[in-house]
Amino acid sequence: MSSAVRQVSVLGSTGSIGVSTLDVIGRHPEDFQVYALAAHRSVDAMLAQCEQFQPRYAVMADERAAEALRKGLAAGSVTEVLCGDAGLEQVVTAPEVDCVMAAIVGAAGLPSTLAAARAGKTLLLANKESLVMGGHLLMQAVRDSGARLLPIDSEHNAIFQCMPADSEARPQLKGVSKILLTASGGPFRNWTHAQMAEATPDQACAHPNWSMGRKISVDSASLMNKGLEFIEACWIFDVGPEQVDVIVHPQSIIHSMVQYVDGSVIAQLGNPDMRTPIAYGLAWPQRVDAGVAPLDLITTARLDFEAPDEQRFPCLRLARESVASGGTAMAICNAANEVAVEAFLDERIRFTDIPRVIESAMERVTSVEPTDLDVVETADREAREAAREAIGTLVS
Repeated sequence: MSSAVRQVSVLGSTGSIGVSTLDVIGRHPEDFQVYALAAHRSVDAMLAQCEQFQPRYAVMADERAAEALRKGLAAGSVTEVLCGDAGLEQVVTAPEVDCVMAAIVGAAGLPSTLAAARAGKTLLLANKESLVMGGHLLMQAVRDSGARLLPIDSEHNAIFQCMPADSEARPQLKGVSKILLTASGGPFRNWTHAQMAEATPDQACAHPNWSMGRKISVDSASLMNKGLEFIEACWIFDVGPEQVDVIVHPQSIIHSMVQYVDGSVIAQLGNPDMRTPIAYGLAWPQRVDAGVAPLDLITTARLDFEAPDEQRFPCLRLARESVASGGTAMAICNAANEVAVEAFLDERIRFTDIPRVIESAMERVTSVEPTDLDVVETADREAREAAREAIGTLVS
């Protein structure tokens, strides 16, 4: 790589994507340096990360966690502790920052992601909700500021690798006929509806291929994760929903494909390890060692594909319908899902109630044009309230 060391702010540093990002950075201290770390309230994990990477700033969303971190850092520490949205904005817009890993889970990641885009940073996007909620706003900010957006979700990163891109990382669609978005099918791929109705949170979080946080794991089990990625693909690659097909591929070896008008299909393959797309994003347009074992095709032996079953997994259908509706419908769908997943993880509703809660919120909250962040956040709040009311009806 070049001699210039890239300064990186890692948002969501104590989560699975953040930990993998720091693993890659730690392998290449001559190329990357941690400018800032940010987390919600995991003080012990943040302390360990600060001691290892010596960032200039550490941001905690929770004030009590920020105070605990200040007390825990050794006297004379080079790390200054910041708190809340103001702290996040500071560490993503600072002139010294070259690259921002946006890996805060859920709607909470939108403001800082948008701030990084408006500041013209290289944005490594692992927070899918930013595009699902505010795709129009985020992509406009990227265009206006000249920011680079590099997708980190394994599927979108794979699509990006399979397409030509210009010097500013903008995908070039000439000759592309369709995007083929792969899905593992999750832990319930072969379960009946009746079996899923009795599923426990631990069963939903037991993904067969990937190690992820609990919320994302539940989304994978319901195929809402793929629904959100469907929405993301439309925004990132500027394609209509008719140009994106979802294909269930249980082995998670092909991470996605691009079909071209000449009949060619280009696929990106690799072991299911998030360090691969993270390393690709950090080093783009070059490649660096990610610490991931090379794919052994002989051991893999076979690759299977099947169509998704939207009768058993209606969340995928609901996500597609939100794209067709446009406006804030995608934000409404996402917010209701977050509330429903939380209720399932707390064992207040069944797994099969998740799509019922989402559909109820989508029917009750009117979609409007997302003209600014306030409009999106209002839709988000209204959808959450509608989802909580739907949950109240289910449990009463």
